[in-house]
Amino acid sequence: MRYVFSILILFLLVSPFAKAEGTSPAPTAAASPLASKPGDPLAEENVPVSATEPSAKAMRHYHTGNVWWWVRMTWGLALPALILFSGLSARLRDFARRLGWKWYFALCLYFVLLTLLNYGLSWPLDYYQGFVRPHAYGMSNQTFQKWFADSLKELAIISALGVLFLWLPYLLLKKSPKRWWLYAGLAMMPIYFFVQLIRPVVFEPLFNQFTPIENKVLETKILALAERAGIHGSRVYEVNKSVDTRTVNAYVTGFMGTKRIVLWDTMLKKLDERELLFVMGHEMGHYALGHVIKGILCLSALTLVAFYLIHRIATALLSRAQGRLGFDRLSDMASLPLIVLLMNLLSLILMPIGFAYSRHLEHEADRFGLEITHYNHSAATGFVRLQEENLSVPRPSFFYTLTRGTHPPIGDRIDFFNSYKPWEHGEPSRYESYFKPERSAKK
Repeated sequence: MRYVFSILILFLLVSPFAKAEGTSPAPTAAASPLASKPGDPLAEENVPVSATEPSAKAMRHYHTGNVWWWVRMTWGLALPALILFSGLSARLRDFARRLGWKWYFALCLYFVLLTLLNYGLSWPLDYYQGFVRPHAYGMSNQTFQKWFADSLKELAIISALGVLFLWLPYLLLKKSPKRWWLYAGLAMMPIYFFVQLIRPVVFEPLFNQFTPIENKVLETKILALAERAGIHGSRVYEVNKSVDTRTVNAYVTGFMGTKRIVLWDTMLKKLDERELLFVMGHEMGHYALGHVIKGILCLSALTLVAFYLIHRIATALLSRAQGRLGFDRLSDMASLPLIVLLMNLLSLILMPIGFAYSRHLEHEADRFGLEITHYNHSAATGFVRLQEENLSVPRPSFFYTLTRGTHPPIGDRIDFFNSYKPWEHGEPSRYESYFKPERSAKK
């Protein structure tokens, strides 16, 4: 399921952010904004924490993961190349044209057939990486039935998105062969926003159950923190990820009226209260700092660059192929494997740029979380637990960070948690203007 729409909406489906309104400034204070009683300095939050050495299992997971990353990248190039150069794409197009009485229906049928073919040929690799490997490392609770059902749901989502939107770039290719890349790149931006808007209410409930947080004491503290961050209303949810995984996580999702903060139930069970509140402060940073817009603008810019490069490279290739691929124009629907092949190649260059920007946003959110909680020690201990539960390596190689690092390395984040305390020196906090005054300060 790694054809063009799964590539283009990857950012929206696995790494979402959200936005909140601006708020009035709050006064600085040396004590934590979340102190359990007035004047409580929370001295233990100044105790530094060191990232633990990764376990032997974590190192095996890291090294074998590197191997499987290369396998996946090779497969992502080999499969569309095989379909393209074998002439199978052209034969699928001819079959779709015979059954589809109009161009749009033929295109939809071609895309669905190609997606099903890709799903079937990639199934063994997806099964091993998505089911067998996580179980081998003790990271998954998922039954085969649940994994298989989820894979079919993902297949249906990709097929539906293709049917809804694939006609647009191909229509632009037909109408404007020289400028399609510009118009299609600009058109992707509202599509990305639309997918982000409907994700929490259409896609995510297909895979897991979302409910209000069961721990009402914790929920009260989270909502109080959210109010201080300018996030109004009950927008915090718990998701039953324990049916799928033993790892821990939290994220921000949605856009406009659907934006929300989601905590995995595994995280609620494995982190203590202060660790959870820092995580919530981090996620609220994504929410309050407008990262959804920044992220989608970055993705849209990268998509535009990718479309332009595909236009230039594909035009040159087709002029030399002279019809040997079964088509001689990029506007022919049989060109989709060529577009995917080039997209996968270009992702090796462009995705590291997107990942670097994602790491920047994550660092901003870390800073926001520290400033709103002053929980430096708890932030660090929470990430030590996250490292252990998720079999993470705190200081991976530069190549790993460059090609897969959507977040800063855990070791670097723990170092930052230990050192970032501007309030201790009377220095202004960077995001102070986002925080609303505490109600207790008004009394």
